[in-house]
Amino acid sequence: MSETPIASREAALRIALAARVLDGLDVRALVGALADKLDLPITEKKLSAITIEDLRAILAGDLADQNCSVGVSTEALKEATRLLWGENIEGGDGALIESYTEGEMPGSIRVAIANNKGENLDGHFGSCERFLVYQVSAASLKLIDIRSGLDADTAEDKNKARAEVIADCDIVFIQSIGGPAAAKVVRAGVHPLKKPKAGPARDILFELQVALQSPPPWLARIMGLPAASLAKFEVEEEEEA
Repeated sequence: MSETPIASREAALRIALAARVLDGLDVRALVGALADKLDLPITEKKLSAITIEDLRAILAGDLADQNCSVGVSTEALKEATRLLWGENIEGGDGALIESYTEGEMPGSIRVAIANNKGENLDGHFGSCERFLVYQVSAASLKLIDIRSGLDADTAEDKNKARAEVIADCDIVFIQSIGGPAAAKVVRAGVHPLKKPKAGPARDILFELQVALQSPPPWLARIMGLPAASLAKFEVEEEEEA
C-alpha cells in the first residue's frame, strides 16, 4: 500500500517560497503545520483557500486563541499568503528555455547554474531557488531546463536531494558550497565549480566554451576525451609501440 504524498511538486514549491518570506521559517515545520490544518496531501487547491488569518493562526500554534504576536510583519504574512496561492512566483524572468533534442550537439556537456533571479549565477548550492541547466559545446549553448531547488528543502537530506535535481549534469557552477554538500554533488557524478562573484550565466559559459576548444585534463575527463596537453605523449607512446 503506497503512502499518501505530503504535497504535490507545485504545492511544495509554494510552501518553500512562503517559508523564506516568513523570516526563513523551517520548511518542514511549515509543511507540518499546514498538514495539520489541511490534511494530506497538500494540494494547490487547498493552499489557494488559505487566508492571512489562517497563516497567522498556524504560526501562533497553541497560542492562536490568545492573539499573540507571531514575530512576522503583516506585509510578510500577506506576501507569504500570496505565494501559497501561487501568485508572484517568477518562472523564467528573463531566462527562456530553448528546444533541445538529445544528441543534437555532439561534443557538448550539460551544465547547471545556481540561480535566484534572471539568467545569472547568483546562488549558493544549499539555498538557491533554482538551477538553470544548459547544454554547452565549443560552438553553441542552449538553456534547456529550469529546475526548482526549493522542492528539495522538504527532504530529510536536503543536499542529497539538491544533488539529485542536477544529477544528469556534468558541471554545476555555484557561488559557494559546503564540504559535505560538495561530496554529495561529486557522488552524484557532478563536478562543482565555485565562482564567488555573481554575474551573467552566459559570460561564465562563454569562458567554458573557450576551454572546451582545448580542454584541460579535468575537463577532458568530464567530456570523455584525451586532454590536448597530454596528446603529444600519447602520440609518442604510439610511435614507440
